[in-house]
Amino acid sequence: MTDTQDVWVIGDVQGCAGALRGLLTRPELSRPDTEIWFAGDLVNRGPDSLGALRLIRDLGAQARTVLGNHDLHLLAVVAGVRKQGRSDTFQDILNAPDRDELITWLRHRPLMVRDRGHVMVHAGILPAWTLDQAQSLAREIETALRQDDWPQAVHDLYGEEPRQWNDALRGPERMRVIVNALTRMRVCHADGSMDFHHKGGPDAGAGLRPWFELPGRRDPGEPVIFGHWSALGLNIRPDSICLDTGCVWGRSLTALRLRDHRLIQQDCADCR
Repeated sequence: MTDTQDVWVIGDVQGCAGALRGLLTRPELSRPDTEIWFAGDLVNRGPDSLGALRLIRDLGAQARTVLGNHDLHLLAVVAGVRKQGRSDTFQDILNAPDRDELITWLRHRPLMVRDRGHVMVHAGILPAWTLDQAQSLAREIETALRQDDWPQAVHDLYGEEPRQWNDALRGPERMRVIVNALTRMRVCHADGSMDFHHKGGPDAGAGLRPWFELPGRRDPGEPVIFGHWSALGLNIRPDSICLDTGCVWGRSLTALRLRDHRLIQQDCADCR
């Protein structure tokens, strides 16, 4: 990527392929030298998970994406670790003739991108982690998902305990904290332990605060771009940027230009 190359970051697509096509046809995003980042949750809940996944995969080196919790859920269903839920909408991927190629591509995506003075994850960074540490921990999971025995790794990712980081954690407990922080976290208690029940806005009450507002964050200098939190919506701060603007709920799909935070939004009428 050259210094003059534009980077646009797109929030949670969640199978809303029509809205994504609309965004990608905008002149600012359709230039072949533009790099496009995706903040995870490429699939599920929307009307065309297969179309969205193929569209992003076919962007090739032009796209950089991180895994979200819905992407991991798809991998878990393929691995036989979890069953499909009533609200899952990725049967089209499971039935696709290129299913194996798509799943292989998906499980080779990272959990964290760090470039151009910014960090991108799906949900958040634990305040106890430095960014160097977070990047190293993300690579542990990425490496496991890229092995031939990746279904076992997916099995080890699921569970809500422990909810707090400890450098002594090993095995599945360590993997769960890493993945839950990077792909599921919204709010934490004052001691840094994660709460997975609150899905509303940032005013969580009961001693809970958004992860990006917790005191003692060790590396607030590089802004963290994330999605995952549609109830928070578009939220731009010096140290964090939320881009989940509820496309799958019929609101909009948002793209942000990294260098100046210019926004382009695409209506998601197909998801209403």
